[in-house]
Amino acid sequence: MSKADVLLGLQWGDEGKGKIVDVLTPDYDIIARFQGGPNAGHTLEFNGIKHVLHTIPSGIFHPTATNVVGNGVVIDPIVFKKEIDALVKLGVDVNSKLVISKRAHLILPTHIFLDKASEASKGEKKIGSTQKGIGPTYMDKTGRNGLRVGDIETREFRDKYNILVEKHKQLLSFHNYEYNLGPEEDKWFEAIESLKQLQFVETEHFINQAIKNGKRVLAEGAQGSLLDIDFGSYPFVTSSNTICAGACNGLGIAPNKIGNVIGIFKAYCTRVGSGPFPTELNNELGENMRKIGNEYGSTTGRPRRTGWLDIPALNYAVMVNGVTELMMMKADVLSSFNDIEVCTHYDYNGKLIDYLPYNIDPNYLKPVTIKMKGWNTDLTNIDSREKLPEALIEYIRFIEKSVGAPITIVSVGPDRKQTIRM
Repeated sequence: MSKADVLLGLQWGDEGKGKIVDVLTPDYDIIARFQGGPNAGHTLEFNGIKHVLHTIPSGIFHPTATNVVGNGVVIDPIVFKKEIDALVKLGVDVNSKLVISKRAHLILPTHIFLDKASEASKGEKKIGSTQKGIGPTYMDKTGRNGLRVGDIETREFRDKYNILVEKHKQLLSFHNYEYNLGPEEDKWFEAIESLKQLQFVETEHFINQAIKNGKRVLAEGAQGSLLDIDFGSYPFVTSSNTICAGACNGLGIAPNKIGNVIGIFKAYCTRVGSGPFPTELNNELGENMRKIGNEYGSTTGRPRRTGWLDIPALNYAVMVNGVTELMMMKADVLSSFNDIEVCTHYDYNGKLIDYLPYNIDPNYLKPVTIKMKGWNTDLTNIDSREKLPEALIEYIRFIEKSVGAPITIVSVGPDRKQTIRM
């Protein structure tokens, strides 16, 4: 019997998961998203064209793979319709290649208003939400008020929608938030009609049957491990389980059906929005990193904060996910640096530690770094391991030794072709 492999981010999101799923898809029959929603922005680049997917799995451009939106995902029908329209224009046969879990929850326009109202009310203490309605939708899910994809097929759908909207209106009046529901509601119901053209299935049966039949399944995560609702830098986190265990909950796969766990990380670190970031560079170096790496959110366009690679944080993510292999992205971005720093320990309240503690607030914790020689070589046209500069090989070996997992792919540019198998 085959097993499902899991691919996820090991940092604060934006690690380059979309590109790697796209590269690996020919090895798989099914690509399944297991959590998150349109706050994700998975960027794929090939044939000189850049594509950004928010909810649809990154295997959609391959002719043979079936793409599954799992029960752990939250769906905004308006965003979903835009994604589908863009794919259809590119000649992708979405209807035959995409299935959606009946158990996936729907984001309503009022969820988005609630998200914006909540973030506005926090002022300086805001968490850096993408304001796409994700948090309020997961709150309704755990509060047992949610509206699900399977409800679309029932006669009570409108009634359920109206009951939930009334509840949201009461909450919005509490926030004194001004909004105009009418136009958004019209667009939403129009998008629901479009959604009805797709296949709604019980994806837990669909995926388990596929595994039983020897099909190769890749579970695709969104955001990153350090944004996990339980194990991330709470409260500056997302609203779902972004770690490997989330693939079990978000798709209905038993833990003993998980195979390889592929962890994606950048050769440095970035973070969007608020929250602690131990190795952040608030200086010219950080600004250079941002410019060279084009570090702006693919969903929000917000500038990403940048910093050196953080080994204790990476080790933590490898541990909680049970990572079996690593893939390093954006090695090309560090090409113009003479020296590279790596955080190996933290000064935590005056004590030297080598693990990620409960509290990573900068008042308690400072990074301790070592210097390594940079490679100062343009990597973007390199096409084999043998041609990689020795300083980069040293960097790779250092990371492998520090976290105890092999790096099997190194990315040297955004295009599908700029991928070196180690």
